[in-house]
Amino acid sequence: MPYLGAAYLWVKAAHVIFVIFLMAGLFMMPRFFVYHQQCPVGSEEDKKWIDRERRLLKIILNPSIVLVWVFGLMLMVEIGAWHFGWFHLKLLFVLGLSGYHGWIAGYTKKLAGGQRPLTEKQLRLLNEIPGIAAAVIVIAVIVKPF
Repeated sequence: MPYLGAAYLWVKAAHVIFVIFLMAGLFMMPRFFVYHQQCPVGSEEDKKWIDRERRLLKIILNPSIVLVWVFGLMLMVEIGAWHFGWFHLKLLFVLGLSGYHGWIAGYTKKLAGGQRPLTEKQLRLLNEIPGIAAAVIVIAVIVKPF
């Protein structure tokens, strides 16, 4: 039985808005990492990148992922999504993006601590993850292939 009533479209709109914010941050942060790694540890530029990454994580990424999950779970319950095959595919990739968000948070701390464990090429490749995941999620939700 529906519980959101007239609020359903507002919740859906909020979910999409915060997905856009989250994806923007997930695309932006690995680019920050590439540029950050090019500067010497402890330099003024290093400190600026540490601050930029911290702010992107705290102001955009962390609040967005929480709100995406809250609104998404509300929508899941509202439409009984658990019974649809397309939803399982979407959920799998959303869980993957959530893990990617966690990796970004961890890598931010490593860079702030002066570590540079990945190469620029590896970071550029990792930057493709959110785009691929977004494409699969959109196809699953819009096309509903199963």
